[in-house]
Amino acid sequence: MDVLRSLSQHSGPRKSPYEVLRRLAEHVTPETRPEDPVRELEERVAGLLGKPAALFFPSGTMAQQVALRVHAERTGRRAFAGHPQTHLHVWENQGYNALHGLTFHPTGDRNELFGLDDLKAVHEPLAAVVFELPQRDIGGVLPEFADLAAQAGWARSTGAAAHLDGARLWEAQTGYDASFAEISALFDTVYVSLYKGLEGVRGAVLAGDGDTIAQTAAWRRRMGGAIVDAWPLAAIALMGMDVNLPRMHEFRDHARAIAHAVNADGFAHTVPEVPSTPLFHVHLPMSRADAQRASQRLLEETGIKLFLYARSNPDPGRCAFEVSVGIGGLEFTPGEVVELIRGLPSRV
Repeated sequence: MDVLRSLSQHSGPRKSPYEVLRRLAEHVTPETRPEDPVRELEERVAGLLGKPAALFFPSGTMAQQVALRVHAERTGRRAFAGHPQTHLHVWENQGYNALHGLTFHPTGDRNELFGLDDLKAVHEPLAAVVFELPQRDIGGVLPEFADLAAQAGWARSTGAAAHLDGARLWEAQTGYDASFAEISALFDTVYVSLYKGLEGVRGAVLAGDGDTIAQTAAWRRRMGGAIVDAWPLAAIALMGMDVNLPRMHEFRDHARAIAHAVNADGFAHTVPEVPSTPLFHVHLPMSRADAQRASQRLLEETGIKLFLYARSNPDPGRCAFEVSVGIGGLEFTPGEVVELIRGLPSRV
């Protein structure tokens, strides 16, 4: 079934091979050399984040595991801490342990942001503390900037590195009265994704001081990530930095308008009630299985993909799905989204 319109940034016409290649052809010229897009991307990201150096990786999974490996070798410590629902633990088959022999301390409650007291309760010397902005799996919520600064400062005061999982840092910045560089200054290393908010195909960039990034380059090669022909991934990401990045506040404002309409309707509700970023969750009074069946029928009948998948809830009669507003999401008015959500039970 072809997706004609999608509220999710991870699917839809803008992600089709034809559309990606069409946009790529507009960016690449006969003078473009294979090394140019990667070098330009690394320089732009380093400059935007205020870091001395940056390095391209073919995946965020590799970038973050390498960052933790280097921090572990620097400190002589094998443990790191992070939110119980951090991507490293939930979505990567514990690669940090299988490949690098690291152990993970889940910190705080799985449904809330962790705080400074939660970090202090970890009684083991840490190589790093991982901070995810926003915390995707609990609704895209953000800590207050002062709290974030205190937590990162505490980590560094103990000899641990403060590492930012900034897969959605481009979106998270809209929730702070601070620049990308001011946010990144709190952290020793910062990872950013190239394919989510920037609508790239794949890839990541890791930024930090020159010595740390030089060490990560060695591990990137060992893990097979020093690919020669990375230029298409970098070139598409550069387009996203030109086109998508300046519109992040627009995406956030539209996300807030959708959330307001959903909450005002009353059938469903959002977490958070007022999104800090373009990312939030919609909670439905339906089982996960029913919501997914209804979503599939909506796609078959209309070509509209409302969400990628439904998330389970401790209450089996309820579930949630993620909304991440980008260029495609602007095509949906808040009223239309409310109608689509309210109509889901009729499609079960």
